[in-house]
Amino acid sequence: MNNSNKVLLLLIILLATTAITCQLSDNITTDNKVTPTSTPSPTFTPLPSNPIQPGAETQNEPVFIFGDIPYTSPFFLNSVSEPFVLLEDQAGFILRDKEHIFTLESQTMGPVEVHDDLSLTYGLALPSVPQGTFFDVDNNGKDDQGVQVFAVAYWSNTWDGPFLEERDGTGWSNAYTSTITDPNNDDEIIGGTLIVWSPDDKQGFPSGFGNDGLLFTEDDPVVNIPAGYNLVDLDQTPFYIYKESRPEITLNEGEIAVNDYSDLNYAEAFKSLFDKASREYPFTEDKHIQWQELYDKYAPQIENVRNADDFYRALRDFTLEIPDGHVGISFNADVFYSENGGSFGMLLSELSDGKIIVNYILPNGSAEKTGIQVGAEIITWNGQPVSTAIDNVIPYFGPYSTEHAKRLDQLLFLTRVPPGSQATVEFRNPGESEIKQEKMKSEVEYDTLFLSIPSFNEDDLALPIQGKVLDDSQLGYIRVVTFSDDYRFMAQLWEKYIQSMIDNEVPGLILDLRTNSGGSGGLAYDFAGFFFDEEVPLYRSSYYNEDTGQFEYTDYPARIKPAPIHYDGPIAVLVSPECVSACEGFAYALTRNDRAIVVGHYPSAGAFGEVGRGQYDLPDEINMQFPTGRPETFDGELLIEGVGVIPDILVPVTIESALKQTDTVLDAAINALLDQIN
Repeated sequence: MNNSNKVLLLLIILLATTAITCQLSDNITTDNKVTPTSTPSPTFTPLPSNPIQPGAETQNEPVFIFGDIPYTSPFFLNSVSEPFVLLEDQAGFILRDKEHIFTLESQTMGPVEVHDDLSLTYGLALPSVPQGTFFDVDNNGKDDQGVQVFAVAYWSNTWDGPFLEERDGTGWSNAYTSTITDPNNDDEIIGGTLIVWSPDDKQGFPSGFGNDGLLFTEDDPVVNIPAGYNLVDLDQTPFYIYKESRPEITLNEGEIAVNDYSDLNYAEAFKSLFDKASREYPFTEDKHIQWQELYDKYAPQIENVRNADDFYRALRDFTLEIPDGHVGISFNADVFYSENGGSFGMLLSELSDGKIIVNYILPNGSAEKTGIQVGAEIITWNGQPVSTAIDNVIPYFGPYSTEHAKRLDQLLFLTRVPPGSQATVEFRNPGESEIKQEKMKSEVEYDTLFLSIPSFNEDDLALPIQGKVLDDSQLGYIRVVTFSDDYRFMAQLWEKYIQSMIDNEVPGLILDLRTNSGGSGGLAYDFAGFFFDEEVPLYRSSYYNEDTGQFEYTDYPARIKPAPIHYDGPIAVLVSPECVSACEGFAYALTRNDRAIVVGHYPSAGAFGEVGRGQYDLPDEINMQFPTGRPETFDGELLIEGVGVIPDILVPVTIESALKQTDTVLDAAINALLDQIN
């Protein structure tokens, strides 16, 4: 296998993304005060610092903060747009309000630099007087002016101007921030560094977490704090409060950091992965997973493996036991070559009437050489009825959450075999009554594979969102191919297209999501907000809590919030099994309140578990992912996972649509909208 083929194949990493944004946090401010009571304890102790810059009034007074932004999440750089660091007002945390909104005046920003090696650094100049929220936290029973409390946090801008607005985020950061938060306890701050500004030397600040282990509660011990900026190291007991003119603070990646077992041996790495992934997996009962049986089956195999490819194969086979499209493993070009690098040079489709036809023939490939034509019906494969042969295929790109998604890849991988393999096929060419039997030999080729993967067929210069008005019907058409591109750019495109549809009084709109593999659920629901004039609850999510050993619901459900622009015409949404994860959430959102009709040959993929927290690094540069978040309706029913978003109009697969002679799904959507309008 030559290197160019390996490079191409290494691009095929089919780990679907989910509903995770680049900034997995919430942020806020308010004018309310908190007045807990307790007794003061240790006093402030200054820490030696770098020399102060000329012109500063106090030698050690903080004036500039800088540092690194380390990351391990594979999704982090997908959507970086206008990145910056923020002197983030911690009013939201002090009030424990994850939906509190940052005030404009509180937002002091600093630049983030993305280097050639994809590392990130930041710098943040501190204002002489910050404009955050004052909180009285000295626990002395008196109504004092209080202090302003900040963290340094990474953000990237999506909506409106350069400053954060509600759709960009609320609450307080739990990722890429100077603090450390506890995902098992409502993102309570448990460590790291805070930046505190005091108007004078008469204010107090906690010097510890108190007996309850929580910050800014009534049992906090308190210490006097100097005027101006102070750095508070929460990792020391008591807290270390100091001044340093140019402190270096590395931001913490938080709960979405990759679980790194790459330094362990094979058996240790598998056990660590298994223990955590099986404990946190949210669909065990729904999918009838017998975890202990799986461990007993695969642990002995892994104990005996001696090379990277065999370790990979054992892990791959382990994942195939779990019917979940979000369970995945990174691509191994050598293993793929040995198992599926050969092809007979054709692609197949299954029609709604059960017939299997050839929809593409590779010029000079084995199928063409044996006389098989486009449109030919395949009757048998290696002596079996072709449908039975397809049933027995184990597709390389598995596992799958739904049988309809699996079936499509079984069609693909029936014709992908080890190089040099033979197959005997019976077929009937179009327009002929005679059934022919021929023997084919597989050849190394990847053109048909790439043709079968929608993302490989996108124009490199094409925009992630494309819109137009259809000439014949005058309906609007917008194609959204991802929710994982530059968020800011996508938001601007989306807003422009929706505003244009409104300005031109387009009577109905078709949203084509058929090749959208997902990305940011937050961005998807923001997009949905352009079609609703009131807030609409969508679903709630639960995650495994390490402290309680139970799955627990998050504080706030997923919701659609109305956007500043509102399109009120009828909508049709086009889906397919290539619509995965956040794409499915978007399609589902648009069905709320009967807002849209869904059209497709099949439902969407049905892979809707959140994966941001379930990333793993293993030996030999193998990466894996497992879902950790469970979406449910408010009645406690599992949402989308294992089923998909089901079309209201299920369009039959005919020979015309299989051969792409006409887009019958689009035609059905046009007719449905015109019926509504007329």
